[in-house]
Amino acid sequence: MKRVSFIIFLASLLVLSACGGGSGADDRLFLTIATGGQSGVYYPLGATLGQLYETELGAQTSVQATGASVENINLLDKKRAELAIIMGDAASQAYEGTGPFDKKVQSFAAVAALYPNYVQVITTVDTGIETIEDLKGKRVGVGAPNSGVELNARAILEAHGMSYEDFDEDYLSYSEAIDGIKNGTVDAAFVTSGIPNPAVTDLSTSHKVKVIPIEGKGMKKLKELYPYYAENTIPKDTYGNKEDVPTASIMNLLVVQTDLDEETVYRLTKTMFENLKKVHNAHNAAKEIQLETAKESVPIPFHPGAEKYFEEAGVK
Repeated sequence: MKRVSFIIFLASLLVLSACGGGSGADDRLFLTIATGGQSGVYYPLGATLGQLYETELGAQTSVQATGASVENINLLDKKRAELAIIMGDAASQAYEGTGPFDKKVQSFAAVAALYPNYVQVITTVDTGIETIEDLKGKRVGVGAPNSGVELNARAILEAHGMSYEDFDEDYLSYSEAIDGIKNGTVDAAFVTSGIPNPAVTDLSTSHKVKVIPIEGKGMKKLKELYPYYAENTIPKDTYGNKEDVPTASIMNLLVVQTDLDEETVYRLTKTMFENLKKVHNAHNAAKEIQLETAKESVPIPFHPGAEKYFEEAGVK
């Protein structure tokens, strides 16, 4: 009888072990966060969010360096990521099935507006490039293929009556394009990110950086074509520039798979906004993330879990 009781006891332990033994291991939240290149803002911000969710929610996270917006949306659609940081224009184009998307992609929803991305067309003083039109005949880095940067490059050129046929385009990441400017293989580069961009800051330590303005008729046409762009300014001394530089900006978004349940997304949203000091430490650009502006300039629907938190927090 004792042997039978012992066997029954062992069997009970095995059943408990298979069920998680009450440890909660099977209930752990697994999150893949799709970001961008490691030289931009998306990656350190995503890494900070990952650490936050691990600490506060006991989640297991994996932060992925990617080609940014378009790739991130495709990763969400294929269920290879749960969270992602993307630009508002890519989100809008995905929902509409335009631009790089040959069909509507609506398998993701907004968690929150983050911070504005500034379109920064970067060159050096010695190239003589002063305007967007001066890019004609030059060697220009336009971002990784189908990245948010590249979408911006195409839009800016269209607004100025130009296209890739006007210059030699190179599909380069931030760091690759800036390295190209340093070694003379690239004349200018589109760098759309929060400010300051680390790669451009690094360039400014060895070269006199010139930020090409986006203004006047070009800016007016851009807003007519793509209303999600806004007028903004790169402040003086950002990269050693002596004056403010007018440019275009577009909002970055934190988005999530629509399949994630409401309670999980509620907890993700709440955790981020209740730990903003930690989020702000990710990068200087992240300091613009605020609860009061979390629903501004978001061109796609919010996930019900995010809406639940904003209603609770009194954000309209």
